[in-house]
Amino acid sequence: MISQFFVLSQRGDNIVFRDYRGEVPKGSAEIFFRKVKFWNEDGEEDAPPVFNVDGVNYFHVKVAGLLFVATTRVNVSPSLVLELLQRIARVIKDYLGILNEDSLRKNFVLVYELLDEVIDFGYMQTTSTEVLKSYVFNEPIVVDAARLPTLGPASIFMQGTKRMPGTAVTKSVVANEPGGRKREEIFVDIIEKISVTFSSSGYILTSEIDGTIQMKSYLTGNPEIRLALNEELIIGRSGRSIYDYNSSTGSGAVILDDCNFHESVHLDSFDSDRTLTLVPPDGEFPVMNYRMTQEFKPPFRVNALIEEAGALRAEVILKVRAEFPSSITANTIQVQMPLPPYTTRVSFELEPGAVGNTTDFKEANKRLEWGLKKIIGGSEHTLRAKLTFSQEFHGNITREAGPVSMTFTIPMYNASKLQVKYLQISKKTKAYNPYRWVRYVTQSNSYVARL
Repeated sequence: MISQFFVLSQRGDNIVFRDYRGEVPKGSAEIFFRKVKFWNEDGEEDAPPVFNVDGVNYFHVKVAGLLFVATTRVNVSPSLVLELLQRIARVIKDYLGILNEDSLRKNFVLVYELLDEVIDFGYMQTTSTEVLKSYVFNEPIVVDAARLPTLGPASIFMQGTKRMPGTAVTKSVVANEPGGRKREEIFVDIIEKISVTFSSSGYILTSEIDGTIQMKSYLTGNPEIRLALNEELIIGRSGRSIYDYNSSTGSGAVILDDCNFHESVHLDSFDSDRTLTLVPPDGEFPVMNYRMTQEFKPPFRVNALIEEAGALRAEVILKVRAEFPSSITANTIQVQMPLPPYTTRVSFELEPGAVGNTTDFKEANKRLEWGLKKIIGGSEHTLRAKLTFSQEFHGNITREAGPVSMTFTIPMYNASKLQVKYLQISKKTKAYNPYRWVRYVTQSNSYVARL
């Protein structure tokens, strides 16, 4: 049960505000934004997703540069409210096509209509785009995507010789194309988030993949779809499928720890040939979520070394090596490393010919930051940093620094080797042949190297 819901811009402007129960003061949006903007508790720069101020619980998520916030005075499950906020953002994006400040302002009537159907007196009713189409009939005012900067995952698929169409992530599921026709197409995204921990000697201590197969359909008439995965797909760590699927565990096998499916998915033929049958609902939805902790080849090897270089000096050497093919390029790479608290100055030395690198020393929280615009597969990059201290260190300096953490995005690559073999759509006529788009992307979740 929530009391209020509101959406704030990056400047703190109130774009959408709905008070469901009248239990929380009207100035809560201003209180929230000031608290988040000037957050400096427990040495953290960013505010946590849930916090309490004067007896009011604030929950927030950041989507496409906007803050989606809910407030309540009662003790509710934080996971439930955060999931609700994510789903509200997804429903709004399904209807508007583009989720940003401009599209929200131009479509505020539609957004308020959606909110009234999703939440009633603070209680969630439905977050299904398919169900909402029966109650909400307004069409959105479409914002021109051509003049918008790319936000978040919208730009990560624009790589390679075959580029995704500009409408791939900016199309409304309810609005018609100019001329009253809809372009028949379907998008399937295999998104994997990797967590890896390296020891000081470079061995892998823990590794895990959290993956999801997302689907977004623009097909009229909701035809049946057959989606085929790897034939040698094994589910269950025992080496045998939980569906009793007999398959060889050769080098080509993909072994998942566990998985779950969307309610619209039928598993009748999943036992025999690893195909999923479904009639996709409107909007974006996860066809399948899966988890993998079996050994896999990490996309990057990270080596970090810190050693004394005098009484008040030390040197840090960071090496990042890309372990994927040269035909693939990673982008938006960020490497961070906490330094000893008595560090006063850092000078950086990049390898000759380095392009698109940024280096910084955050003195407030004593952190080294190294940004790389892109890394081509098979390449290795090195950063040297000379540290100056305000006092002599005693004991082991490696205990005062680290660990090294890394964030990245790799389009058209997945570490688990899970693949969509084919995407079959039941034909209404012989001429019916909609566009099919299958995309892969790997992102870091927790990528850490110990010193």
